[in-house]
Amino acid sequence: MSDMAIAEEACLATKDKAPAVPHSRLAVILIELALAVGSFGIGTGEFAIMGLLPNVAQEFNVTTPEAGYAISAYALGVVVGAPIIAVLAAKLARQTLLLLLMAVFAVGNAVSAVAPSFESFVLLRFLTGLPHGAYFGVAALVAASLVPPNKRTQAVARVMMGLTVATLLGTPVATWFGQILSWRIAFGAVGFMGALTVMLIWLFLPKDKVQEGASPMRELGAFRRKQVWFTLGIGAVGFGGLFSVFSYIASTAMEVAQMPESAVPVMMALFGSGMIIGNLVGAWFADRNLMATIGGVLACSVVVMTVLWLTAENPYMLSACVFLVGCSVAIGPALQTRLMDVAADAQTLAAALNHSAFNIANALGAWLGGLAIAAGYGFASTGWVGAVLAVAGLVVFGLSLASDQRSVKSSVSRA
Repeated sequence: MSDMAIAEEACLATKDKAPAVPHSRLAVILIELALAVGSFGIGTGEFAIMGLLPNVAQEFNVTTPEAGYAISAYALGVVVGAPIIAVLAAKLARQTLLLLLMAVFAVGNAVSAVAPSFESFVLLRFLTGLPHGAYFGVAALVAASLVPPNKRTQAVARVMMGLTVATLLGTPVATWFGQILSWRIAFGAVGFMGALTVMLIWLFLPKDKVQEGASPMRELGAFRRKQVWFTLGIGAVGFGGLFSVFSYIASTAMEVAQMPESAVPVMMALFGSGMIIGNLVGAWFADRNLMATIGGVLACSVVVMTVLWLTAENPYMLSACVFLVGCSVAIGPALQTRLMDVAADAQTLAAALNHSAFNIANALGAWLGGLAIAAGYGFASTGWVGAVLAVAGLVVFGLSLASDQRSVKSSVSRA
């Protein structure tokens, strides 16, 4: 089957096999709000640790790069959990699955807040990450099913808005409380947000039926789609630069730019502002030219990461670059929509795998950034690490375009 035929089949799958939910404007708003609250909790839980790494390291008597293992452990949980849950839960109704996923997330964060040792904390971060990708994947499918096909990316972006708002509000607030009280308070608060999401989804998202023909084998069909692999590769590699920089932004601000500790929440807020703008503007562009948006974001990331590396000693340049790095999250909703277009009827697995790819980027970026720092290149070196990863993402993007063109030519020749 050609990629064009797969895209047409995917649009039909998204439209005709969506969960049976009301489509009144108020109902759509309430459903998107409930899902966005969940993404707000997930975003706060995922990113707050980045600003609190020095605090975690101090309490558990480990180095800051070693404390970064907690970030990688969470990301690994997302990578492992997303495909396994998507396949095993193929015959669950989407409302039921979302409730279960968020309940696990809430409990995982609550227990993380009382972890007795660094080893147990890292293990708990892994377990808490398991439902992350499946939640975002299913939430994106629900949101896309509520709007016309030409507005899918913007609907996905509205659900992901909770994630971006978390970086602007949730993460800085959690970082501030974590610094003046205890980092454990932050994870306890995230657990509460998870519990709140469970209640909101139960209230606003109607019970739906299991999709006709749904099965683990059908979901596994996503792995047979070449363009699915290319799209996942773009996210897994090209998005790593964001995490390379942001994982160590607290130390970069304090040790390279000589900014006070009180400036760290401000840097988090700048990053979050960039994410909100990038999320909304990028989704608008993606609904008009999907592939150009993906390629454009990657190209801009190369430039921004390089400038950050060269100018990180200047607090003003560092602040501007952190904001622009946040804007690169624009690629997220675009890649989510791209996967809907190329996954045919394996929608749930493909959607969940998008967040596995992003968290491979999370783990890869944090790991490579940590290696560069440990090798003596300094915290600013995360900028050139990010630039290299963005270039690699552009290479995968080019391969995807070339494969698409070959498929079109093959279809024309057969016709």
